[in-house]
Amino acid sequence: MPNQPAQIEAIYRYPVKGLSPQALPRVELNAGQTLPADRLYAIENGPCGFDPAAPAYFPKQRFLMLMRNERLAALRTAYDEASHTLIIHAEGREATRGDLRTAEGRLAIEAFFRRYMPKELRGPPKVLSGQTLSGQGHSFSDVAKKVVSIINLASVAALENAAGSAVNPLRFRGNIYVAGWPAWHEFELLGREIVIGGARLKLVKRIQRCAATDVDPDTGIRDLTLPRTLMQSFGHADCGVYAEVAIGGGIAVGDALNILS
Repeated sequence: MPNQPAQIEAIYRYPVKGLSPQALPRVELNAGQTLPADRLYAIENGPCGFDPAAPAYFPKQRFLMLMRNERLAALRTAYDEASHTLIIHAEGREATRGDLRTAEGRLAIEAFFRRYMPKELRGPPKVLSGQTLSGQGHSFSDVAKKVVSIINLASVAALENAAGSAVNPLRFRGNIYVAGWPAWHEFELLGREIVIGGARLKLVKRIQRCAATDVDPDTGIRDLTLPRTLMQSFGHADCGVYAEVAIGGGIAVGDALNILS
């Protein structure tokens, strides 16, 4: 298929796994890394054995996350990168805030979740940090490899038509949202490299979707069955692809995506 004109419609990161996205007008990608501060923090749901001195991948079930904890979507959170402060709004007002680098700040966040969702906790909630001495940082991603997720908005529109209901693209919690490709074209590009701004990315894997996408990101209500709709309508449960950053560089909303031959 010929090179399809496409551009970045939006860029998001998720500083705390399972909580609100943070829109970015531009970002600097580094080779072999996620978006800076993407899933830099997570909230442990009962002891999982995470060692901050030697951070390693753990499955998402060890943390608070939307697949099982849809009430998270009803929260509005903001993250200030300079101060590492997380602000949580619940029911239209600020519920708490805390500097995630400090014991006091983490305790404030943990106390909120003990109050907010006690029946869903398997043990004391604990804020975990991916900050490392090397400066590279650990990401509490759903996959072990450090990747960037790309969502094709035309594929979301095709799924929306199949579901017969509006589908907010933020249900897929992607990093880069792309307009201009035909639906499912991203799957045809696996193994290929794309140039965006000053960066080069290699598309490596389809993203299989779970029940987290059934949750409305605005209300926290589980109102759709998107993995089932995908399987019934398209014969797979995938939406979006993972990409590895081969060459670092700056990317911005509006940048074109050029597929290398």
